Amino acid sequence: MDENNKIVKIGIVILIVLLVALAVYYLIFAGRGKAKQVAEPSPQAQKAAGEKAPVETGINLAALSVELDKSDDPVRNLLAELSSNPTFGQWLKTKELIRKFVASVDNIANGQSPRAHLDFFALGGEFKTVFRNGRTYLDPSCYDRYKNVADIFVSTSSTGCARMYGSFKPLFQQAYRELGYPKEDFHQTLLRAIVEILKTPVVHESIALEKKIISYAMADPKLEELSLAQKHLLRMGPENLQLIQAKLREIALALGFTENELPRPIIYQSGRR
Repeated sequence: MDENNKIVKIGIVILIVLLVALAVYYLIFAGRGKAKQVAEPSPQAQKAAGEKAPVETGINLAALSVELDKSDDPVRNLLAELSSNPTFGQWLKTKELIRKFVASVDNIANGQSPRAHLDFFALGGEFKTVFRNGRTYLDPSCYDRYKNVADIFVSTSSTGCARMYGSFKPLFQQAYRELGYPKEDFHQTLLRAIVEILKTPVVHESIALEKKIISYAMADPKLEELSLAQKHLLRMGPENLQLIQAKLREIALALGFTENELPRPIIYQSGRR
């Protein structure tokens, strides 16, 4: 964990799973989260996981006739209908929404940082640790700054996200080709990004750290070997992570992905995954 993540620019929550994928990275690279040491998922997380949205394969919403270079305003107008949370509206003021979404999803799918594409939201604060019993741990007191983001996730319409994705899917593919993927299907890259997030283990126990020269690493080698994206996701704390994962699963099903394509929740215990 890098102390340079104290104040990091993150957060453009764009289209559908972008709402989840990028807002998750708002969480990830700010390096904070709310961690309540609980044995079971919170009631909100259980509710989100239990209420499956209708699966919408082959969404029949006609693709909007919009050029990629002129897509920001139509995207903002539709996204504004997904959540009434005022913070969400502020996130939509960035430019090149579709291109940034596609580039960020590509990074997430490969376990990498999408930081270069997230130029909108800045979060101040400190990366905090606590020292007890001769060891350094991630300080859970800074986790609750993620609560607002988790609330935005939960408030979002999953079927609305799926319909929007169907509307702009050709533009996603166009932006993906611009990244240098002339033949690959962006829809499958989106699935890989979703899987990357869902495979992040939920860690209820305190996360021990080891001091490096200018940063911290996770003392547990099984956590340290997670992808960069997953290691940063752990910083949001178990309760918020469960809320995000439950909502992301709901959106994925609304997009037409199947339960068999989505990993089950992983509750982490020291010494094993």
